[in-house]
Amino acid sequence: MKSRAKTASVSSGQLVIKDGTKGSVICTEGVLANTFRTRLFGLLGRKGLKEGSGLLIKPSSGVHTFGMSFPIDIVSLDQHYCVVGVFENIGPWTIRGLSLKTRSVLELPAGRIRECGIEPGDKLVLEAC
Repeated sequence: MKSRAKTASVSSGQLVIKDGTKGSVICTEGVLANTFRTRLFGLLGRKGLKEGSGLLIKPSSGVHTFGMSFPIDIVSLDQHYCVVGVFENIGPWTIRGLSLKTRSVLELPAGRIRECGIEPGDKLVLEAC
């Protein structure tokens, strides 16, 4: 339950996001999008995601890539940050991650899901920097 306490205290700022199941670091420069404005705009207007970065959109029941100019990986998470879906190399003009179980979505640079071996059932751990 220690990881839940860390997760619950994260409210803003930068995050380190780890796969608690596999022990790998998913991103060292995660950003929490938890306001109407930050969730609405997400990654729009950016030219890409740099290595080590990610955007955690909370709450979210899925995301779209309308207007984006680069592909991303998308990880759907339940209320306890357990992975319920993974979507790799998603290009512009797509909707992914929609599910009644999805409570937040992690957007990562394309290829990161495969690099980290993220799969449904993994439990992610969030730590404030």
